[in-house]
Amino acid sequence: MEESISGFKVRGDWGDIVEHGERITRALRDAGVHDPDADYHANFARAFGEWDEWRPKAHETLDTDVSEKTSEQASIEEGKGEKAGKNPDEDIKTAGEKLSESYERLEEDDAEAAVGNWKESIDYVARAADSASRKAFRRVEDTVYQNVMTQLAPYYFDNELVSANIQQSTRNGGNGEQFVFEVNVNDDALKDDVSDRLAEFDEEIDRWHVEVEKDTDAAEAIEGAEPPPEPEDNSRSTTN
Repeated sequence: MEESISGFKVRGDWGDIVEHGERITRALRDAGVHDPDADYHANFARAFGEWDEWRPKAHETLDTDVSEKTSEQASIEEGKGEKAGKNPDEDIKTAGEKLSESYERLEEDDAEAAVGNWKESIDYVARAADSASRKAFRRVEDTVYQNVMTQLAPYYFDNELVSANIQQSTRNGGNGEQFVFEVNVNDDALKDDVSDRLAEFDEEIDRWHVEVEKDTDAAEAIEGAEPPPEPEDNSRSTTN
């Protein structure tokens, strides 16, 4: 592993990349960022969950799984209507109802209430348009990103806790697919903590168990067989 001001970097095969992500995740978890009540910023718990979901897994591939997760992570954030769980059609319907109420208030000579309902109607129309445009943009964004951008730029992740990118290396030396994976912890104090913990892992852990997705269906299908127990660490040894 190479450590610099830009982060923690490894070069290697897919197993090396997965292991690097697991080590970073373990170091962050040991530092307590997954706990919203810990000393670090409360939002780090949410950011940690996003990172843990995005990081490459042993059963995944770069071009399919990581590409899809990168596209989802990079998508434009939700607007007010989406956060409220409303689709554009619902907001348009509500806008019509508010406009009808506005006319009713005018007939009742309640100009103040009429103006209030009219403004609410406009707000719902604007929210509907915002939601529709965001959804349309995402459809284009996903297509453009997955089919074009990942050919030009690395697969990346970025939030307030972690910034990371994976690239396919041009220096494979005949050893199959090779990758470069760089991860930076955006909080300086936390980055120092993670650095210390990564150094401890190198000294204390002889064999690192790369987590793999379990398939217990076959065992469960055999009469009397029990699925294998989950070990505390499922990993293999690699060198960086």
